[in-house]
Amino acid sequence: MRHRDPILKLSLLMPLCLLALAAPRLASAKDEPKWLEVHTAHFSVITDAGEKRGREVAVRMEQMRAIFGQFLLKDKLKMPVPITVVAFKNDKQYGLIAPAKQGLAAGFYVPGWDRIYIALNLFEADSWRSIAHPMAHYLLNYNYPPAAGWFDEGLAEYFGSVQIGRQVDVGGDPELAPEWHEDIFDEMRRDPNVPQSLTQLLSSPVWLSMVDLFTMKHDGSGTREGAHNTLYYAQSWMVVHYLLKKNKLPEAGTYFDLVQNQKMPVEKAMVQAFDMSPSQMEGAVKTYFKSLSSLGIALDQAKKPTADPVEIPQPDHLAVPFGVDDIGIASTPMKDEEARAIIGDLMARVPEHRDQALRDLQQLAKDPKDNEAARRGLAADGIRQKKFDAAADELDQAAELNPRDPWIWYYRSAMKYQKAQATRQEMQGLANMLQDLRAVTDWYPQLADAYNMLGMARVEGGGINSALEAQRQAVALAPRNVEYQFNLGQIYVAGKKWEQAREIFTRLKAGQDRVAAGAARQQLEDLDTLQKYGIRPQRAGEKEVPAGAASTPAASNGAPAKQTVAEQDQDEDAESQPKQPAPQPATTGPVQFLKGKIVSSDCSRSPEATVTVLSGMTTYKMHSADYKSLLIIGEDRFSCDWKNRLVSVNYRAVGKLEGELVSIEVK
Repeated sequence: MRHRDPILKLSLLMPLCLLALAAPRLASAKDEPKWLEVHTAHFSVITDAGEKRGREVAVRMEQMRAIFGQFLLKDKLKMPVPITVVAFKNDKQYGLIAPAKQGLAAGFYVPGWDRIYIALNLFEADSWRSIAHPMAHYLLNYNYPPAAGWFDEGLAEYFGSVQIGRQVDVGGDPELAPEWHEDIFDEMRRDPNVPQSLTQLLSSPVWLSMVDLFTMKHDGSGTREGAHNTLYYAQSWMVVHYLLKKNKLPEAGTYFDLVQNQKMPVEKAMVQAFDMSPSQMEGAVKTYFKSLSSLGIALDQAKKPTADPVEIPQPDHLAVPFGVDDIGIASTPMKDEEARAIIGDLMARVPEHRDQALRDLQQLAKDPKDNEAARRGLAADGIRQKKFDAAADELDQAAELNPRDPWIWYYRSAMKYQKAQATRQEMQGLANMLQDLRAVTDWYPQLADAYNMLGMARVEGGGINSALEAQRQAVALAPRNVEYQFNLGQIYVAGKKWEQAREIFTRLKAGQDRVAAGAARQQLEDLDTLQKYGIRPQRAGEKEVPAGAASTPAASNGAPAKQTVAEQDQDEDAESQPKQPAPQPATTGPVQFLKGKIVSSDCSRSPEATVTVLSGMTTYKMHSADYKSLLIIGEDRFSCDWKNRLVSVNYRAVGKLEGELVSIEVK
């Protein structure tokens, strides 16, 4: 019921004002709201809104994850960076930590190399919807091969409209906002600054050509985004909308393989993958857009001067993947000082709140008693700021308080790894680092960064094969991370696997990451000298550094690893074991593409493998000199037991029906 009488409205507000004045006394009472940590299989939710609300948030996050998996046609999704959701029950606490640029948004997303934070304001209805777009980028980055920006942004915008109730509704305009708002005097006022929605932008007769859209440079990682109310976002959204509705997502995968792996021109790749020319595809997408009448209805509703919530019709509907009672949820009380430390760690990652967050964490670390979570947060900030000595002190004190906290093991390793990168020196305390990282991977088996550090620590200790195993796992978990791919190339160099290294650096050289491309170009220039003489050509002003000390593309110089075996992490193929025959060098020539089915695999001469692939009515023999180092997409590693598996194969031709494998994507 809405009241127009100001006197009556004031009389109704008086009791609320009295309650607000009493709030400080209530907050100091012993029965103040307690913090809870709600765990599911993939999310940790910290909230002061009670167990019921915490469980609701956790279930919504799990449902969003499952729905996005349906879009990607995947039953299982990887989450290689842990996600912590902090859900506040009211505006006041949320407003203290929210970035100013968020405006009235009900939630925000904070990326990080170590963990992801999501903050939600539960005072707002369905606040979880505010982070659907960045969540889509997160899931794409770890569960879909590298793609063009239009695809990533289009799918993220499509997912950004998701609504979950008795069913899942999706596909509406995610950037549509009502033009009219009710002010404090209950008067309706039109906001002239409401940006154009995607529907309005697409209603213009002028569109980008499909070739321009598909070739436009754009960082699709979701870490550096501007306004979404542009024709680029609108067209990207509608193209992906069309691909999903017409079940053409597999064709999109074929298109990206043709363009990115086989370097086919965009126009030709579109014809081969989608069976349409660029102009035909543009016409098909425009026709599809005009058929979505619900978008026009929603736009008309957003223009009406009404105070009632605007119900935006959604064109696509799915069944809810599961309910509250269908997943495992555990709730545990959390001490107030620990929750405040977590919030401080979150705030320290928001630039405008960092100074206040550090003051809060330093106070928590000392008063009323030592706070392990606060010291851990200070250490994490020290690592980010490259203040490694200060970070080491905080971690030492945190370890005295809780030596079994896996976050401490992880941050100790990250500190050593990043310090070696910054100083271009060997990693210090390598044996303890290896022990910590093995414990971390037991704690969080999908933590890609731990495998990356483990790979580089092992190669510095001389364990080439075990380093390759760890680094390939890092790349499999994070297929778009160029640092992990570059480090894999370095390990190949250290192991004298020249062709595998050359393949990786050639791919990175042609990539969009300029830093990685420049470092890969230098590696390629050095490979011939390394292969022939065993040393890298010396450049003016440079000095040799160990392989593990300069693992990022920005700092790497490609020095071969020392051949000493760490006592705590001996390579499984050490000198006491019989040595495998050296793999034969791969052939040279252009990389070709083949789709088909694996009939059989012969691994009798391990590590070599010969894979028989049936494509149409033709049988091909594909050889790998070392199937353990073969790049596999869609599975963790190659299996000699694969039969009747649909695959996409990249290879270099040896004969008419034979080839040397470069990569296999398993369907």
